[in-house]
Amino acid sequence: MNKYSLRDLKLLSSKKALVYLLTQKSATIAKTLRYVKYETNLKRLQVELIKLQKWVLDNDKKVIIIFEGRDSAGKGGAIRRTIEHLNPRKIKVVALPKPTENERSRWYFQRYVNHFPSKGNMVFFDRSWYNRAVVEPVNVFCSDSDYLSFMSQVNDFEKMITDSNTYLIKFYFSISKDEQLKRFNEIKNSPLKKWKFSSVDSNAQELWDKYTFYKDQMFLKTNTINAPWNIIEANRKVNARTQAIKTILEKIPYTKDLDLESDEVIF
Repeated sequence: MNKYSLRDLKLLSSKKALVYLLTQKSATIAKTLRYVKYETNLKRLQVELIKLQKWVLDNDKKVIIIFEGRDSAGKGGAIRRTIEHLNPRKIKVVALPKPTENERSRWYFQRYVNHFPSKGNMVFFDRSWYNRAVVEPVNVFCSDSDYLSFMSQVNDFEKMITDSNTYLIKFYFSISKDEQLKRFNEIKNSPLKKWKFSSVDSNAQELWDKYTFYKDQMFLKTNTINAPWNIIEANRKVNARTQAIKTILEKIPYTKDLDLESDEVIF
C-alpha cells in the first residue's frame, strides 16, 4: 500500500487534483499526485520568471533562448510554458518558415539577426540558425559548402552575440527513437494536431542515424565556453519543461527568491 505524506494528501485534496481525477479517464492517485506536483512546481518557476523578466527590463539586458531538438521533442510546448505569464510586449517567439529566394541570397544568419531583441527584451527561437547544422544537411536542403561555411562561422557569430550585452542560452531537447515514434503516431491520430506532421517528420525515423551523426558534430564543434549547449532529457515532457525553465533561471544572474535546488522545484 502506498504511503502519502501530509503534503501529498494536501495536494490531493486540492481543486486541481479533484478536477484531474474527475476528467481524466486514466487518472490514478499516483498520476494525479504527479500532475499536481508538476503544476505546483511550474507555477513556482513561472513566478520566478516574471521576476527575471523585470530584471532584464530594469537593467537593459537582452536575452536570446534557442530551442533545438528532433521533431516532436517538445520544444514548442516548453516555450509555451516558459512564456505563459510573461509580459507579451517584451518577448517574441520566432519560428521561421522555409527561407524565401530573397533570404537565400543573403548572409545565412541575416534572417535570424532581424529578430534579435532590443534592450529589455527576450526572444525565443523555436528552431534557430542550427537548422543548417542538422536538419538541412540531413535532408539535403543545403550544399556541403553551405554546411561547412556555417560550421566555420557559427562560434564567432555567437561570440559577437554574447559580447553585445546579450545572454544566449542554447537548449537541445533529447528524446529516444521509440518516444519520437510514439509522439508521431499521437500527432497523426489527433484531429487537432495532425497538421503539425510534415514531410520532414515522415522521414525522421528512417534518417535517425543521420540526424544523430550531425547532432554529434554540432555538439562537438559548437559547445563553447561562452555559448554551451544545455541538453534536456525530454522523454517526459513535464520534467523537460520544468528543467528548461530552471536552467534559464540559473543562467541569468538576477536576484533569485527561489531555491532552485529544492526538491519542491523538481520531482
